[in-house]
Amino acid sequence: MIKVGMGYDVHQLSPGKPLLIGGVKVISSKGSVGHSDGDALFHAITDAILGAVGLGDIGLFFPSDDETWRGADSKIFLIEAVKMISEKGYIVNNVDSTVILQSPKLQKYIPKIRKSVARTLLIDETNINIKATTTDKLGVIGEGLGWACMAVVSVKK
Repeated sequence: MIKVGMGYDVHQLSPGKPLLIGGVKVISSKGSVGHSDGDALFHAITDAILGAVGLGDIGLFFPSDDETWRGADSKIFLIEAVKMISEKGYIVNNVDSTVILQSPKLQKYIPKIRKSVARTLLIDETNINIKATTTDKLGVIGEGLGWACMAVVSVKK
């Protein structure tokens, strides 16, 4: 049996903060503002994994008003989501994701991000796709005030 889930996350950007994308530190003048480390890609993938099996969303298990998760490494969320679906007999089959960020350009980071996501999910890199796009300077993302990520994940039993 194959199921599919979709995830989406958005965060503000602010000077002086680190920018982590899929567990990889990206050199940038602005970083992600979040209760945890603000890794929107890991958050979107986590939501997609949970959604594929009907378990709700990241906020249900890792709420942003819970001090336990302040500054937490978002890799934890992804690892826990994989454990939750494995208890139901599922494994992650593949991930297709898009990072929406005006600046910096991510092309040189994508191989590292892909490898990081694959290692975290314990699946082959060939089953991970990471894309990046801008909003052509439109809206809050285009103005450099925020960034977003979308992910689609298939799981199989």
